[in-house]
Amino acid sequence: MTLPMTLIIISGEIDLSVASTLGMSSALLGVLWQDHWPMLVIFAVVLVVGAAAGLVNGLLVTRLGLPSLAVTIGTLALYRGIALILLGSTTVSDFPVGYASIGVNPVPHLGIPYSIAIFVVLAVIFGVVLHATPAGRSIFAMGNNAETALFSGIRVKRVKTWLFVTSGAIAAMAGVLWTFRLSTAVQTNGVGAELNVVAIVLLAGVSIFGGRGSIPGVVLAVIAFALLQNALLLSNFNQEAYGIVVGALLLVSVFVPNAGALARQAREGFRVRLLARAGHQGSGP
Repeated sequence: MTLPMTLIIISGEIDLSVASTLGMSSALLGVLWQDHWPMLVIFAVVLVVGAAAGLVNGLLVTRLGLPSLAVTIGTLALYRGIALILLGSTTVSDFPVGYASIGVNPVPHLGIPYSIAIFVVLAVIFGVVLHATPAGRSIFAMGNNAETALFSGIRVKRVKTWLFVTSGAIAAMAGVLWTFRLSTAVQTNGVGAELNVVAIVLLAGVSIFGGRGSIPGVVLAVIAFALLQNALLLSNFNQEAYGIVVGALLLVSVFVPNAGALARQAREGFRVRLLARAGHQGSGP
């Protein structure tokens, strides 16, 4: 989910509903499996529903002009509520061994987990799109100045809508992988994961203000974040205080890249106050 989030933030927006879309997709998978739907059909339905959830976000942001932060906080609660309606307190865990083993057994002949293999493939695709195509240059242009990008002929609304659709589809895919990894479909799957996703993206050097970032940086940040999680787990760190670590990473990730600009603003404000004070004293009797 960090990959489409990277493109969305670079474009000047944000999507905080990804973890709720994951949970909704997990719940939908469980419900449809309980109803004895074929698994491949379930995959297709879950992917379409995830894309539709992203489309709702995209249309609200681009067509109605609503801020993406407010929109995706709203849909964060909405999609989590839908997951609760779908499954309630029910837990589904009777998935076929062939699918449930996806979260445990490695890819044959490669020796790496399915989630990592899928992430690597998607990282290559997203990296090529962002750094080697006109679409990627358009995303950077929108993040730097949306109005200039619009007057340059870039279809800003269309591109941003597709970014949200992609984010929803990838979150749905993540919901499937999460479900099979735990061999459990439950409406609380992925609760709070949106903060991890944003923290990783910002830790990678992607500017929260848009216009700057890279997929290789995000890949390295994912690895660093995973190592940090494992280190905390092995050190018997209090998991209830894990949010402190994520919150600190978010603050550091926002502050450090913008420290220079903040310092310049502080110096400029101090200089203006000095000039104003000097002018006030000079105008005295």
